[in-house]
Amino acid sequence: MDELLEWYDRVRRDLPWRRTTDPYAILVSEVMLQQTQVARVVPRYEAWLERWPTAEALAAAPLGDVLAEWIGLGYNRRAKALWEAAGIVAAGGWPEDLRTLPGVGPYTAAAVGSFAFGHEVLAIDTNARRVYERWGFRPRPSAGVNQAVMELGATLCRAHEARCAECPVSRCAARGRPVVRPARGRRERFEDTDRYARGRVLAAMVGREPWPDALERGRIERALEGLARDGLIRLDETEVSHKGLA
Repeated sequence: MDELLEWYDRVRRDLPWRRTTDPYAILVSEVMLQQTQVARVVPRYEAWLERWPTAEALAAAPLGDVLAEWIGLGYNRRAKALWEAAGIVAAGGWPEDLRTLPGVGPYTAAAVGSFAFGHEVLAIDTNARRVYERWGFRPRPSAGVNQAVMELGATLCRAHEARCAECPVSRCAARGRPVVRPARGRRERFEDTDRYARGRVLAAMVGREPWPDALERGRIERALEGLARDGLIRLDETEVSHKGLA
């Protein structure tokens, strides 16, 4: 993998979470990056760590403040899980099995373990899985290999485009083969989804946006029910109040 690591040293993007081995900072980045583009995450990540630089600081914050800071990143359950994980770490330190933390699955546990604690484990996200499937083999794990493979999958070995001529890995079994693009059906507009409605309702409840009067009553009701199921708000017969703000 020397050629891969040499390539990574030359071309890697200067991302703030690559400059630290702090497990809390790395966990924040990994949770934010789940289904959110890097360009959107960078300024939010830096603002987050400026406000809550440690797990202890985040754990001490009201959940309402945490959710308000998260608005715009999507999938607000991630913020609640991150806050809960910070509470566990603040109370008892980092667990040996990171998967016991709320919201931390096999990939996130592997990434934090590799980048923060030096665990020799492959961190396999969507990009890495695609790269390994095309290569036809998996390398010996290290933090450098994990970072390099993620960079390769994000820039050269992409889902709909494989720039094989620029790839440093000559052993790839799929080198030079055409990439078959899967057929896509008609996609629903994000603004028409219940996820969008939940985001607007929650943003209004934490004071980041006005109440979404333009949304149909049925969508708002579904949004409230969904937010309550996720533990992000509390509903009773007489009020709708946000945890931490009531």
